[in-house]
Amino acid sequence: MAGYTYATLTTAIQNYTEVDSSLFTSTIIDDFIMAAENRINRDVATDAQRKYQTATLIVGQGTYNTPGNEDFIRAIKLTDSNNDMWYLQKVDQTFLDEYTQDEVANTGKPRYYAMFQAGQGAQNNTNYYKIAPSPDATYTIEVEYSIMPDQLSSGNTQTYLSQKFPSGLLYACLIEAYGFLKGPMDMLTYYENRYKQEVDKFGLEQLGRRRRGDYTSGTIRIPMNTPSTNDAGLIK
Repeated sequence: MAGYTYATLTTAIQNYTEVDSSLFTSTIIDDFIMAAENRINRDVATDAQRKYQTATLIVGQGTYNTPGNEDFIRAIKLTDSNNDMWYLQKVDQTFLDEYTQDEVANTGKPRYYAMFQAGQGAQNNTNYYKIAPSPDATYTIEVEYSIMPDQLSSGNTQTYLSQKFPSGLLYACLIEAYGFLKGPMDMLTYYENRYKQEVDKFGLEQLGRRRRGDYTSGTIRIPMNTPSTNDAGLIK
């Protein structure tokens, strides 16, 4: 199926449900699309969500700001001067605070990281993470994180999902539409099943594009990997 634009998806929703714009106003259509895209983004980790950021750690500094536009941090990888690579183990804040009582004195090869929200500790304006031990060398760090992609709208007429996953997006919208209409249960069931079939296929496509290592797989949704997009600079 060819990809959708905002206008063609709106028309498809109206045609499939046989409901015109007098009931399905642009505001209601936008609600359908937003709910549908949010559901897909929960069910499938897509290319549009995955980002990477690289920088060089500072010797003795254990606290760094997150990229700033992340939904969540997926993994943190370090590389040393010998090109040896390893992933940091995520731990809770209490463990990290107890592990490193003196950030300057407790230096070495970093093994752990913990996430902190804006307003906690010295970092007041942005989310940040701490690593431990504090680096004893200028390791290269790569932060793998996910963002919430821009959604389809009259001002953003094409998105990754509308072009790469048009059938699934349509079925997810129709589920929302029939729920809104309190339509026949058999239609809801039909589109729910079609949506799940499309999600399964889409997930396998994504998985085939780039398999994810055990350290970055986590326990999320449909496991998959995606091509990286490097965002320059790490706020320190």
